[in-house]
Amino acid sequence: MDVRECILGRRSIRKFQPKAVEDSVLQEIVEEASYSPSWKHTQIVRYIAVKDVALKEKISECTSVYPGNGNIIRNAPVLVAVTVIKNRCGYERDGSFTTERKDTWQMFDAGIASQTFCLAAHEHGVGTVILGIFDNDKITELLQLPADRELVALIPLGYPDESPTAPKRKPVEDLLQIL
Repeated sequence: MDVRECILGRRSIRKFQPKAVEDSVLQEIVEEASYSPSWKHTQIVRYIAVKDVALKEKISECTSVYPGNGNIIRNAPVLVAVTVIKNRCGYERDGSFTTERKDTWQMFDAGIASQTFCLAAHEHGVGTVILGIFDNDKITELLQLPADRELVALIPLGYPDESPTAPKRKPVEDLLQIL
């Protein structure tokens, strides 16, 4: 599969087969995602793969704002928590901020890494969906994240049990301005 085929073919998958995702496949996906660019090559993104059914169930209960996310998490063989190491991205060595965007660059890096993770998973035949509606504090506690880490997103993954079609996209003329 070439890059264009991977980008155009990847879909958000919300229904998964019960088939397990091997650790070696997860490791390859993370290795490939590690090539994502990051602020001054800080490489702040870290992944936690949750396969434990009881822990996934507890995490799924932390999605009451949008209960559909809980069902997706329960159905996925693996749940990946995307985390970042705080206070590195957007800073100079002396601790000052490099730009007026301050430390918001960490979300930019996490977004790039999450998309690269999802594209790498697609290349391996593994489906993903990026979730952002959940109780961050409760899940941070359940995952026992250290104080220097922040939970950014959840990515349920597994072998797809659906083949959604691509939603309509805006035309290039609406997206691109050339000066």
